[in-house]
Amino acid sequence: QVQLVESGGGLVQAGGSLRLSCAASGSFFSINAMAWYRQAPGKQRETVAHINSSEWTKYGDSVKGRFTISRDNAKNTVYLQMNSLKPEDTAVYYCYADILTELGPDDYWGQGTQVTVSS
Repeated sequence: QVQLVESGGGLVQAGGSLRLSCAASGSFFSINAMAWYRQAPGKQRETVAHINSSEWTKYGDSVKGRFTISRDNAKNTVYLQMNSLKPEDTAVYYCYADILTELGPDDYWGQGTQVTVSS
């Protein structure tokens, strides 16, 4: 059973920083793309940042220049460094990974971690 476990959310003042982590565990062959999404109350889930197995990255327009996605393949972990946080960054942040198991490739999601930015 593959699991994604997130950590690092919390409450921070505007202008502050947080670092989210998401570690994959279980039995699998490889991890392809990894990403972070977020969903604020009353809004649709949006892509925050994406990183593929070659570490090519892509960011949502609202976080460009402030957030950085990275991965440590030895630890099966993806990170999201969030700087210059704004109240509009408040949301539940979800980790995503495209993981290859003996059953084939599949999409996996973390349980979500709350990020709250106060003004």
